[in-house]
Amino acid sequence: MQAMVLKQAGGPLEWSQLADRLPGPGEIRVRVAACGVCRTDLHVLDGELPDPRWPIIPGHEIVGRIDAIGRDVVGLQLDQRVGIPWLGHTCGVCQYCTGGRENLCDRPQFTGYTRDGGFATAAIADARYAFPLGESGEDVALAPLLCAGLIGWRSLAIAGPGNRLGLYGFGAAAHIVAQAARWQGRSVFAFTRPGDLASQAFARRLGATWAGGSDEAPPEPLDAAIIYATLGDLVPLALAAVRKGGRVVCAGIHMSDIPAFPYRLLWEERQLVSVANLTRQDGLDFLRLAPDIGIVTQTTRYPLQQANQALADLRAGKFEGAAVLVP
Repeated sequence: MQAMVLKQAGGPLEWSQLADRLPGPGEIRVRVAACGVCRTDLHVLDGELPDPRWPIIPGHEIVGRIDAIGRDVVGLQLDQRVGIPWLGHTCGVCQYCTGGRENLCDRPQFTGYTRDGGFATAAIADARYAFPLGESGEDVALAPLLCAGLIGWRSLAIAGPGNRLGLYGFGAAAHIVAQAARWQGRSVFAFTRPGDLASQAFARRLGATWAGGSDEAPPEPLDAAIIYATLGDLVPLALAAVRKGGRVVCAGIHMSDIPAFPYRLLWEERQLVSVANLTRQDGLDFLRLAPDIGIVTQTTRYPLQQANQALADLRAGKFEGAAVLVP
């Protein structure tokens, strides 16, 4: 197998020839057809997440076909198309796993961070965390659904049922969530980098009621706001934009420090919450509904060997929607 391997924080991914790997008990091997590039991959690259593992193969939006099955795997078969998400394994016995909150597992493993991921021609996955994808849709189009879509869906649910929804940072996740929110009948208010007229126009094409810079106030108070950008400075701005009793959801796995802000921004029962990972039920719910929603992902393809370029372009905001690597 071939892979793009990260050997140390801040270093480039290195094209590597590795020995083929066999799945262990409860595992499958997936022949990778496409793997999305996520902002979390930048956090892995930059060493911003705790307890990193080196070397590591990044990538956690994997679409591929099963080409080997370990023992004790049920419900999956060879050549079946599956998706492998960020949450790659849970212990199953801690209070969170047994309490229906496996996204908060005390001993989790994460694809592309603490276990090797999909920036490769093949990947080993816990069979319990492989989502059957069926045969509808192209591999590249489906890849962003495995994180941007799944985490986006969870953050949309946690935001609550309010009609006026603000999305801060209009990238891979927001461009999917905007479509889901419009399908639910909500009004979407998109906040981009100040002066990013291209992203604002992209948001309007996807049905946003209003689009502007993150330094602007929306034309009316929001019921809820979701922050996908990694800037802590956006938290006070989002709190100021929501109505009394409104909710602000921080949807990233990493964010720069939140600056001090006056209590009046939180007062009147505004809420500030975070989203962590996903549950398998999140995945099943979203992937079942995605065809009904009619989500169309905007993707830019890169050959697997150009993973470093894809990550650099993501960092620089050079494309709309999501980047996807193709072996």
